[in-house]
Amino acid sequence: MKLYFSPGSCGLASQIALREAAQEFDLIKVDFKTKLTAEGNYFEVTPKGMVPALKLDSGEVLTEGAVILQWIADHHPASHLIPAHGTMARYEAMQWLNYIATDLHKGMAVMFSPYVDEASKSRFAEGNLSERFAYINAHLAERPFLLGEQFSVADAYLYNVLCWPVRVGIDLSKYDAIQAFMARMAQRPSVRASRKAEGLPVR
Repeated sequence: MKLYFSPGSCGLASQIALREAAQEFDLIKVDFKTKLTAEGNYFEVTPKGMVPALKLDSGEVLTEGAVILQWIADHHPASHLIPAHGTMARYEAMQWLNYIATDLHKGMAVMFSPYVDEASKSRFAEGNLSERFAYINAHLAERPFLLGEQFSVADAYLYNVLCWPVRVGIDLSKYDAIQAFMARMAQRPSVRASRKAEGLPVR
């Protein structure tokens, strides 16, 4: 398999999941600006031009981080990265994956946009993102991971996105449960190995 990524972007969650599932894969770095990789034109891998993309040994390509995470979990059930099909716990996991993708990930994308001025970003963070952070913090205050005691791919995605606020000047220090979650995640071998592979600081 090949995982196409850009350092610090949303491919980190997929890499964490692959490591949790003890899978071998090649990391292919994508230049965001030029859409080039060591292999050539990234648009030949996916016309979307976005990361992550997971190229399977069959040659098929999966895109969209939340879908890649579910594929990894479903194809490696022994790793217990997502609850079984048809269970309420599975639907809870899907709720979280969708919430992170739509409410949190896309919201954070606004903070990186060159088309939004700084004043508007500040108002958006306070009026929109703060509610998301408070909701997640309250949920994590009662459990170590999003689904309870068991780590899942939803936690990998949440950790990935919650690495971004500090990069855009959003202070999460008042959210104690989020801080505890991030500290727990930072000590997982899969997270440490993934950050090291992307050239990110490992704490």
